[in-house]
Amino acid sequence: MARFELKLPKMGESVAEATVTNWLKNVGDTIDLDEAVLEIATDKVDSEVPSEVEGVLVEQLFNVDDVVQVGQTLAIIETEGGDAAPAKKEEKAETPVEVAPEVVSKVEETVVKAKEAIQPAIESTGDRFYSPLVRNMASAEGISQAELDAIPGTGKDGRVTKNDMLAYLENRGKQPAATASATVTSSPSVSPSAVEGSQQKSKAPVSVNGGDEIIEMTRMGKLIAHHMVESVSTSAHVQSFVECDVTNIWNWRNKVKDAFEKREGEKLTFTPIFMEAVAKALKDFPMMNISVDGDRIIKRKDINLGMAAALGDGNLIVPVIKKADQLNLVGMSKAVNDLANRARNNQLKPDEIQGGTYTVTNVGTFGSIMGTPIINQPQVGILALGAIRKVPAVIETPEGDFIGIRFKMFLSHSYDHRVVNGALGGQFVKRVADYLEAWDMKREF
Repeated sequence: MARFELKLPKMGESVAEATVTNWLKNVGDTIDLDEAVLEIATDKVDSEVPSEVEGVLVEQLFNVDDVVQVGQTLAIIETEGGDAAPAKKEEKAETPVEVAPEVVSKVEETVVKAKEAIQPAIESTGDRFYSPLVRNMASAEGISQAELDAIPGTGKDGRVTKNDMLAYLENRGKQPAATASATVTSSPSVSPSAVEGSQQKSKAPVSVNGGDEIIEMTRMGKLIAHHMVESVSTSAHVQSFVECDVTNIWNWRNKVKDAFEKREGEKLTFTPIFMEAVAKALKDFPMMNISVDGDRIIKRKDINLGMAAALGDGNLIVPVIKKADQLNLVGMSKAVNDLANRARNNQLKPDEIQGGTYTVTNVGTFGSIMGTPIINQPQVGILALGAIRKVPAVIETPEGDFIGIRFKMFLSHSYDHRVVNGALGGQFVKRVADYLEAWDMKREF
């Protein structure tokens, strides 16, 4: 028998911890190779942790809602063979080394000073739980217990996350100190932004009547709400709208979709066609493929298209098609279908929803003819695709103009007016429409 340590795997560069949301296997259950053992949630995505070995689950080291750091052991699995890594390794006996008394004295003195410097230790208080990462960040930045308790959290049950800490530290000390009416203990003062946030919460109570139903927001719902408010407060949103004639695309797709599915084993939807046009337009206007970092503009080398996808619970998630400009229509279709299917089944990996440089959302799926979407930070633009409608339109020909039935849609472009002016924002969305209207009916897929 051997004992294998199932550890929390690395899930992306910016993911340092995860919350255990559900154990799929109980102690004593048999586990197959690659079978999911538990479900976890990060600030990015929900996912499962599979087993790397076959065996029996003998120990669960964390409970539901516990926060686990990347690399920590989640569970112990007992295997039949002896190839699994042992849960505990015997330490080699080391030859004792004689150390001079004065060296020992200096080390002890250093340890005592270090302990005094970090006192009092940051602890979870009341119903506020702090992960080891957050506690370490607070200690390193000299944030007191009282100051940490005042930071509003966006994680599960109001938990303070790494992003909350980074946002707080970025704004810490930028505003003049405010005089609070309440008495504060003898520690660094609570930040004005935190006090203001708590005051705003207390100023706007919501009355609840007897027949009202109170529904707790989901973890993802809280994250989306925080992300949207943060985006609106960060970027100066402005919109441009273009009506686009997609009759050629409509007719071409109807002509080739059966042959496409037969040859490629994939359904041909409108989304990859639109994504291809957006990728081309971003190559034409590279200053739409940027991010803002304070007073700096980061011009992205790769075109990574975010694709807003609806989940079963009504929330949205944005998987990313990496290097979208390098894909042909077949490759784009396979990427779109794969990401959309795995998004609906909660099977996306954290890396697959990171690194986007521009986002496209299809509001027409829900019947909307146009929308004014909120920018997905730190990007500077997002394009909404409206519903395709049959409408009467003026058709210009060499023989004269006449009224005909055309398939048209609205493209709604929201962009960050801090760095994207109206000319660039309008030219970009017009270029997308130009590519779609110039679709070649004789094109091979």
